Amino acid sequence: MLELNQIINEQISLIMFAAVIIILILVIMQIVQGNRLRRMRRKYEAMMNGNGVEDLEGLLIDLKNQAERLDEGQREHKLMIEAAQNKMRVMKSKVAVKRYNAFGERGSDLSFSVAIIDDGGNGVVLTSLHNRENSYIYAKPLENGASQYPLSPEEKEVIAQAQQQN
Repeated sequence: MLELNQIINEQISLIMFAAVIIILILVIMQIVQGNRLRRMRRKYEAMMNGNGVEDLEGLLIDLKNQAERLDEGQREHKLMIEAAQNKMRVMKSKVAVKRYNAFGERGSDLSFSVAIIDDGGNGVVLTSLHNRENSYIYAKPLENGASQYPLSPEEKEVIAQAQQQN
């Protein structure tokens, strides 16, 4: 036992020196971590003081509610756009006109045919036949690009022109 005490007494200065170094390292680490924590707290307080929010949880709840309202508005807008697109499909937006001379050598290109149709080929074809004495106008309804009434070659041509439009 005496020998053990003697060994410890000889090495005590080395053990104390190592303990002091370890304590200094720990103190330095604590100072560095304290500075980081103070900087982070200042940034947090600056963020929270700048916009009048008392707590971060309230801010996150408000942002979530706002996002839900935006999603609901987006769904409403999507439905409105789809309804508008459905209306546009049945609108008579394709129009074609052809002028021609209906009676050969007499007169000029005063006769015409106009096709007004939608994407499905539904609509009307209007034809005006003009000569020196009279002018006649005919309207023929169209369903799927065809009519229950006989169509002239000019009317068929103007319907085909209208259907080719985008």
